[in-house]
Amino acid sequence: MVAQPSPAHVSEYLSQAVDLAVRNVADGGGPFGALVVTSDGGLHFGVNRVTRDNDPTAHAEVVAIRQAAAKCATFDLSGAVLYASCEPCPLCLSAALWARVDRVYFAADRYGAAAAGFDDALFYEYFEGLRPELMPVRHTDIPTSGTPFDAWRQNPDRTEY
Repeated sequence: MVAQPSPAHVSEYLSQAVDLAVRNVADGGGPFGALVVTSDGGLHFGVNRVTRDNDPTAHAEVVAIRQAAAKCATFDLSGAVLYASCEPCPLCLSAALWARVDRVYFAADRYGAAAAGFDDALFYEYFEGLRPELMPVRHTDIPTSGTPFDAWRQNPDRTEY
């Protein structure tokens, strides 16, 4: 496990994330900023680009993770730390988990975001199993359901992840 950053570093990086968010608002974007600090000390920045790019997945944290992975030429960001101006939503937390980010720090919480009109409460409720009607997801097995996994297991050149 990677050593925990000092409180001074946490404050410094969170301040940078907040500054990114404020600048993004001035540029017409959403009020979210993030940075990933990789194990080599690299800084990789992201701002919310949802409306700018018409991409509902372009949250600041996801953009920062994409930048870090591209720059480091790896999908495994083990040893990295994610700093966000606001509490990451379930999408961003999932992206951080898939990227193998070691830890996450955030400044504002989900309640501050909700007060500004960004209410992810329904998403948290959905993942807690409290609101399944928001988006029904159903398993439907077909005869070829396992074929992609068979192809994967048989591919000697696959990259494990």
